[in-house]
Amino acid sequence: MQGWLISISLIMAIGAQNAFVLRQGLRREHVLAVVAVCALSDAVLIAAGVAGFTAVSKTLPWLGDAMRWGGVAFLLAYGALRFRAALQGGEALVPASGKAASLASVLTTCLILTWANPHVYLDTLALLGSISAQFAPREWAFGFGAALGSFSFFAALGFGARFLAPVFANPRAWVVLELGIGATMWAIAAGLAFGG
Repeated sequence: MQGWLISISLIMAIGAQNAFVLRQGLRREHVLAVVAVCALSDAVLIAAGVAGFTAVSKTLPWLGDAMRWGGVAFLLAYGALRFRAALQGGEALVPASGKAASLASVLTTCLILTWANPHVYLDTLALLGSISAQFAPREWAFGFGAALGSFSFFAALGFGARFLAPVFANPRAWVVLELGIGATMWAIAAGLAFGG
């Protein structure tokens, strides 16, 4: 239970991955696949953290900086794409119209947003990994609870987004969402670049 609660509290902060899951849920595009990729990726990273992946970062001291600056570059680019979508207007983003993105395109974006995000490594590998040590010899039960928390959150976000669909039937709401996502991405990038 503690693993579940801690995991949800860490994931709940709005970030690139959460914004993407919300957007896909609102569009009702490949939601199950997106939720599965996010949850399974977190489960792999949580398992690695519980198994002691933090030792790898001590062996490869450059890894943290490489992840950080790669994440900054990616978040800036993704934020720019969201601002461009907002400037183009909401009509292309209305869920019921427009061409649906391919599964391959959606999953590629999802994987990049998940695995290129330095915060996911800090949360799953470092933080959850170190907290799990407090539960020895039941650290794997903690890890299981944390992975279940990730799945619960992403499922609720992706499939629960449809309840917001009436709000997002208005193209202006999509513009506001895209602007918010873009601003969030750039704020996270700035935090990584200047705070870390």
